[in-house]
Amino acid sequence: MTAIAAPLARALKRPGIATVYKWELIKLRAQKRTYIGLGASILVPVIFIVALLTGDGGPEDIPFGRYVRDSGLAIPLVGLFFGSIWFFPLVTSLVAGDIVASEDGNGTLKTILTRSVERSQVFWAKTLAALSYTFVALFLFVVVGLVVGGLIWGFNPLVSLSGTKITVGRGLELMAAGSLAYFMPMIAVTAIALLLSTTSHNSAAAVVGTLMISLIMQLIGAINALDFLHPYLLSEQFNAWQGFLREPIDWAPIGHAAWVSAAYAIPSLGIAYVSFLRRDVAGG
Repeated sequence: MTAIAAPLARALKRPGIATVYKWELIKLRAQKRTYIGLGASILVPVIFIVALLTGDGGPEDIPFGRYVRDSGLAIPLVGLFFGSIWFFPLVTSLVAGDIVASEDGNGTLKTILTRSVERSQVFWAKTLAALSYTFVALFLFVVVGLVVGGLIWGFNPLVSLSGTKITVGRGLELMAAGSLAYFMPMIAVTAIALLLSTTSHNSAAAVVGTLMISLIMQLIGAINALDFLHPYLLSEQFNAWQGFLREPIDWAPIGHAAWVSAAYAIPSLGIAYVSFLRRDVAGG
């Protein structure tokens, strides 16, 4: 009975994934790069608004660009368009690309993996923590742009991409839905950064590698001769949110972005997971 009771007691004392996830969030709160990313998500919309206040022109050639001085609701939507080029891939990779590799470099991962915590719990807790940070960064970006823009130019009705007028309440609902659609490719970027963080064992390589992958996709998307690849580029899925700002809602790009983002995210997480489980603890 003793031989059975001892392992059972250890299993009962083993923390659950919720506890490990809480640990990971506490570690993120102690890291400077977390605040750099979140601070940038607050600062960039403010810089954009200041630029509008000090100049006469505007980004009129992009969705909602002509309405930035008519309604504060247009500010975060314009910001989402520009953010997909480099800003959000960089902000996302700052934490997701570091969350495993930094502990490799500091030598703390060996200690974590030898505790009474399953490796799968550690991996998924880190994944959830990285996704939580990514979501908060997006949330802050949208809310700051909306609130500051609204205080300056008013919370006025918005003209949809179909030319119809959208009430403020409806506009806020569609903006929230569009932000969730925008989050789908951000999940995929997070997964890629986690893959590089797990396999490279180097934070800088993971962050730069994620950003380079994103920029290469942007470059491919600008080459007309490769237009047959454009619908399957992760960078193109950042535009799916615009489907919510049409009347009626255009679900086609949203559904397409969902499965394309999943096609990037699931294999990346799968490979990262297997690599994490097979990690040589003795070697770090």
